[in-house]
Amino acid sequence: MGLEDALRRIRSVADYQFGKSVGTKLFPENVDMVRSKRTGRIRYVYLDGERLATLRPTDGLFSLSIAGAKRIVENAVSVRCLVTVQDDVSKFIAEGGDVFAKHVVKADSDIRLKDEVVVVNESGEVLAVGRAVLSGEEMEVFKRGVAVKVRRGCMEES
Repeated sequence: MGLEDALRRIRSVADYQFGKSVGTKLFPENVDMVRSKRTGRIRYVYLDGERLATLRPTDGLFSLSIAGAKRIVENAVSVRCLVTVQDDVSKFIAEGGDVFAKHVVKADSDIRLKDEVVVVNESGEVLAVGRAVLSGEEMEVFKRGVAVKVRRGCMEES
């Protein structure tokens, strides 16, 4: 697979997963793709030495890094992976704490169970990335339980 084909492929996966036209905003022309030594498939996508995303071999979708989440939030117009939480729990979540349903202010209705999501505060600043434990609608309605299993907070030690 040529570089152009690989770039088109990762962009189309990002568009499918996070919303229309997110792929070109998340992955500019100068990204570096690291392939698996064993399978030859794309595994990691870097920009200027910083990992933006990992292509999961299990389902062929992306796992975002904080840097990748920030690129999506700052550059994309319509995104379907955002969960907005109350400002008073921002520090806890930024440090890697899970998001509880009672703290969700807004969640995209397109979010499904196990989707990759970006957690932001009420000002739209990226706090964490993780996996949805509830659908977007459930996150807004439920008052108890975990809504997002956070994989990495923006203030966690790497």
